[in-house]
Amino acid sequence: MRLAQEGADIIAVDVCQQIRGVPFPMSTPDDLKKTVRLVEEQDRRIVAAQADVRDYAALKAAVDDGVAQLGRLDIVVANAGIGNGGKPLAETDEQTWQDMIDVNLTGVWLTTKAAIPHMIAGGRGGSIVLTSSVGGLKAHPNVGNYVAAKHGVVGIMRTLALELAQHRIRVNSVHPTQVNTPMVMNESTFRMFRPDLENPTRDDFAPISQMINVLPVPWVEPEDISNAVLFLSSEEGRYITGVPLPIDAGALIK
Repeated sequence: MRLAQEGADIIAVDVCQQIRGVPFPMSTPDDLKKTVRLVEEQDRRIVAAQADVRDYAALKAAVDDGVAQLGRLDIVVANAGIGNGGKPLAETDEQTWQDMIDVNLTGVWLTTKAAIPHMIAGGRGGSIVLTSSVGGLKAHPNVGNYVAAKHGVVGIMRTLALELAQHRIRVNSVHPTQVNTPMVMNESTFRMFRPDLENPTRDDFAPISQMINVLPVPWVEPEDISNAVLFLSSEEGRYITGVPLPIDAGALIK
């Protein structure tokens, strides 16, 4: 939506189904239809597809179709991700680990793999922004699979920034603190942060979440991340590449 507001046409891809082990409701086909409507209300074009970032053939088909309809590809935002876990690494089961790595790390790589040939062929350069996390630059207990995947995203970002610079394609990553989305605002997260309470609520979670940040806020809003993505993808960010950009309310200096 934020990019569409500034004039971008959109290729939107989402799995639109529940992934096992994810403790919060994931998006649905109706959510994707709503996104289409909201983008079209901005007088922008959008090509939407239901595809899993773990499925390269489906992802490539969605990107290829979008480029065929819209004519070019200038910006890629690899934002698909899940949250699961809640146990120390030594107690994390193999399937929980693998699902996290497949979506949050391999899915990011496959997104770029499907998109990069179109960007190079266009000959105009471009911007790739990968969503990592504060957990991609520091460790947190009991979410080691998430931390490992998000650290890996930084490795993908830095490598692509080197490999694609000759094509004037810039590659950066964004690193949010807690964000006000269902991935954070759910009972599983509340229990992980407040194991002292039988039925912790959002209000119980807030003061503990605020302790992670330096600024006096317990979390940031989705728009705060979108604005950073917009900046990195705009002319104002034309010489920024290979940068892990925190939008973290100061969490990384604690």
